[in-house]
Amino acid sequence: MKKNNDIIAGLGEIGTPLKKIFSKDQIVFGYDTNQKLMSSKEIKFVESKDIRFLHVCIPFNKNFVRSVKSLIKKFKPECVIIHSTVEPNTTKKIQNNSKIPIIYSPIRGVHKRMQRDLKRYTKFFAIGNNAPRLRWAIKNYSDLLKKCGIKTKKMSSPVTLELGKIICDTSYYGWLINYAQLSHSIAKDYNVKYDEMWEFADEIHRYLGNRPKMFPGFIGGHCVISNLDLIQNQTLDLIKKMNSNYSKKRK
Repeated sequence: MKKNNDIIAGLGEIGTPLKKIFSKDQIVFGYDTNQKLMSSKEIKFVESKDIRFLHVCIPFNKNFVRSVKSLIKKFKPECVIIHSTVEPNTTKKIQNNSKIPIIYSPIRGVHKRMQRDLKRYTKFFAIGNNAPRLRWAIKNYSDLLKKCGIKTKKMSSPVTLELGKIICDTSYYGWLINYAQLSHSIAKDYNVKYDEMWEFADEIHRYLGNRPKMFPGFIGGHCVISNLDLIQNQTLDLIKKMNSNYSKKRK
């Protein structure tokens, strides 16, 4: 029997906007350990096993792999899509112990406008070459995104995409803010205006695009700094150290 329903596990800042977008073209149910975030219909539906895609939108922690396995056992989906930011090789670990295809497809965008950003940016995805029902998973996930007006592109491997999310998105953003913090501190040491100093690079950036001026604020939130813990690298750890030192200077 063909399975037509999808379920989103984790109704937070990622799961909620995804549910709103996916629900426009098909039946999508939400699931969360906090049942207050679920409708009465959803609470009843979780007993069903008629699940095509299980969309995983739960925060990463040391029990993430175990939690995903538990969700697979609970819902028995045909395929799993992991939208969470995870440490490298997490998708591979789950796939190696699964008889269904596991796709990795991280989120890009700002939380407060996530629904709009999901349609602004290409939604990359990747799946291991050894995954079962490989062509079915690729086609059906691509079709889902296209129906929702989301651009899509497949990457060569999940670990490439896992690293892309951490290294080329959140950590790079943090690194740029670090330089703004550093240049702002130096400007203050010399009693010069930060914005005026950066005018020297404005025109270069307009032509070459390689002198971005960032706002020199403290890196807060729960993405940039926390995602650094997903990869062990002493150089990238400097982002946390510089951010902490800048915070102390501001006081």
